[in-house]
Amino acid sequence: MVSVHHAVAHDPNDTAAWLEKLGGVFTPAEVETISRAIIYAAPLYGEMVEMTGTPLLQHALGAASILLTLNMDAETLTAAILHGVPNYQVDWSEQLQAQFGTTVRMLVLGISRMEQIRQFSEMPDSSNDPAGSEQLESLRKMLLAMVEDIRVVLIRLALRTQTLRTLSGADPEHQQRIAHETRSIFAPLANRLGVWQLKWELEDLSIRYLEPELYKKVAKLLDERRVDRQDYIATVLEHLREELHKAGIEGEVTGRPKHIYSIINKMKRKKLDFDQLYDVRAVRILVDSIKDCYAALGVVQAMWSPIASEFDDYIARPKSNNYRSLHTAVIGPRDLAVEVQIRTHEMHDASELGVAAHWRYKEGAKSDSKFDEQIVWLRQILEWKSDVAKQDDLRDQFKNEMFKDQVYVFTPQGKVIDLPSGATPVDFAYTLHTDLGHRTRGAKVNGNIVSLNTKLQNGQRVEILTTKQGAPSRDWLNPTLGFLQSSRARSKVRSWFNSQNVSDSAAQGRILLDKELHRQGVHDINQERLAQKLGFNKLEDMLAALGRNTVTQRRIAQAIQAASPNKTIIVPVQTRTAGEHLDQAPLTVGGVGNLMTKTAQCCKPCLSDTIAAYITQYRGITIHKHDCPYLLQLEEERPDRVLSAQWAPVAAKK
Repeated sequence: MVSVHHAVAHDPNDTAAWLEKLGGVFTPAEVETISRAIIYAAPLYGEMVEMTGTPLLQHALGAASILLTLNMDAETLTAAILHGVPNYQVDWSEQLQAQFGTTVRMLVLGISRMEQIRQFSEMPDSSNDPAGSEQLESLRKMLLAMVEDIRVVLIRLALRTQTLRTLSGADPEHQQRIAHETRSIFAPLANRLGVWQLKWELEDLSIRYLEPELYKKVAKLLDERRVDRQDYIATVLEHLREELHKAGIEGEVTGRPKHIYSIINKMKRKKLDFDQLYDVRAVRILVDSIKDCYAALGVVQAMWSPIASEFDDYIARPKSNNYRSLHTAVIGPRDLAVEVQIRTHEMHDASELGVAAHWRYKEGAKSDSKFDEQIVWLRQILEWKSDVAKQDDLRDQFKNEMFKDQVYVFTPQGKVIDLPSGATPVDFAYTLHTDLGHRTRGAKVNGNIVSLNTKLQNGQRVEILTTKQGAPSRDWLNPTLGFLQSSRARSKVRSWFNSQNVSDSAAQGRILLDKELHRQGVHDINQERLAQKLGFNKLEDMLAALGRNTVTQRRIAQAIQAASPNKTIIVPVQTRTAGEHLDQAPLTVGGVGNLMTKTAQCCKPCLSDTIAAYITQYRGITIHKHDCPYLLQLEEERPDRVLSAQWAPVAAKK
C-alpha cells in the first residue's frame, strides 16, 4: 500500500553523507531542518543507549531512514530524530515549538504519549484466552484512537522495527518482552495500516526470539537464503511477464518470497508439515477483467505443471468475506513449488481496502464494521499522501478524526476499557461491575481526585473510590448534571431504584388504587386483569409501579374507565366563589392532607381538574394539572419529586 524509496539508507558512521543524499528527496530547507534536529538531539542524547546497546542518536536516525522508505515527509523524519527529547529536557515542548514548529512538537508529544501507554498497559497472553484477545484488540484501538496525527503510529512502528533489527544486543528477558509486544500490538497495527514491508519484518523478527528453535528449523528447511529466494521470484516474474505479453494479456505481475512467520503460522493453523506447503514462494498477477483472469491462469498452467490439489476458484465461489481471486500452485523452475494468485485490479482493491477487511481474516478477529471503515479511511490517508502537493494540505490529510465516538481508558491494573465518548468515572465503574458502580463515591484520574461527572479522555488511568456498602444517587439519572453517558449504566441505576422497597411501594400503590376506585365508584373490577391490561404479569408489580410513580394515576384511571364502560362517573364541578383562594382548597398529597401547597401559575388548575403535586427545592409543594407540559418535563427529570394529589373527596354518582 505504501510506496517505497529504495535508496538513501542511513549509514551510522557517515551522517553527513546521509544528509547529502536526502537532497535528492527533500528541498534544501527541509534537509536543513532535519540537520538542525540532529544537532539539537545529539548533546541531549549524549552517551545514552537503547536497551539493545545501540546509541540513542543512531537508533533515531535508523528509524528516520525506515520512514524515508515509506515516503514520509520531512516533518515526520524530524520528529523521529527528536522522539527522545522529552526524556532529557524539562522545557522540551516550548523549545521544539520555537525551533521546529507546531507539527513537529505535536508529533513528538504523540510519540511520548504512545510510549507511556505502552509502559503501563497490561499485555495478556491471548493464545488460548478470548478475554486476552479482547484486551489486546482494545489496546490496539486505543493506540489508534489517542493519536491526533496518524504519522505518530508510523513513527512508533519505525522505532520498533529499528529496535528489533538490533535486538540481539538486549538481554533475553527484554528480547522476550519486546518480541511478544511486537507480535501482539505493533505487527497487527502495521498490517491494518497496510505498511506491509514493516509488518513482514516485525513478524519475522518477533518470531525469531519468541520461538527460536522453530524459527531456525523453518529457516533451514527453506533450503536457501532470503536473497536466493528473492532472486528465484525475480526469475519467475520475468518468465511470467514474457508469456503474458505473448498471449496479449495486459497484467501487473508482482511477488515476494513467503516470510518465515507466515510459514510457521500456516503450519500451525493447518497442522501441516513443511513439505506439505506449496506456497512458500508466491506471486500475484493483476489484470483488467475476469476473462483475463482465466486467460492468465491458462498461461501459468501451460508454462509449469499444476499441483492438482492446490487450485481454488474464489471468483466463482467467493469466500464468506467476499474475497475473490484464483489460487493455483505449480512446479516452477528448478522443480520448486510456486503459488500464483490471479485477480482483477478491482478485486485487489476490494481485498486490500474493503470493509470486509482482509486483515481480520488473517488475524481471526471479530467483525466490527464501524472500526473496519475507520481502518479503511486511515489506509486511504496513507495512499493519498503522495498526491498532496502543499505541506498544509498534507498536514490536514493526516488528522485522525476517525475514532472520536469512543474513549479508551486504563484500570489501575493496566486493562483497557472502551467507553462511549463523553463517558465519566461513573460509566467506567458500572462497566467494570454493577456493584462497583453502586458503591462509587469518588474517582481519581491519573492519580488526581476528580468530580464524578468529569469527561474521560483517551489514555487516562481511572481509579474508583468506594464505600463498603452504598447506593447510587438519583442525581446520576439527571441528564443535565452529566453523570452518566452510557445507556447501559443508566439502566443499572434505574433498576437499583426500581428494586428498592418493593413492599412499601406496593402498599402505597394499593392506597392510590383504592382511592381511584372509590373516586370512580367502581367496586367489582377484576384487579388482576386490570394489571395485565397495563402490561404487568402480577397485580403486585402494578401496585409497586403505581407506588413508585413509574405508572401514573392517569393511566390507572383510564384503564379503570376502559374496564368499566357501562358506568358513567359524574364528578360535580365546584365553582369558586368570590374571594376564595384555591391555594387553601382542601386536598391530599400522596394520601396526606393539611399540607402547605401552592397552585402552579403555568397551568392554573381548577377544582374540576385532575391534579398532581411537585416538591420544589425552595418553594414547597406546587399543584399542577396532571397533564401540564411543565409537570411532565419535571416528572421525566425528577420522578422522585412528583406525587399524586387529589382535591377533597367528592361523592360519585352512578
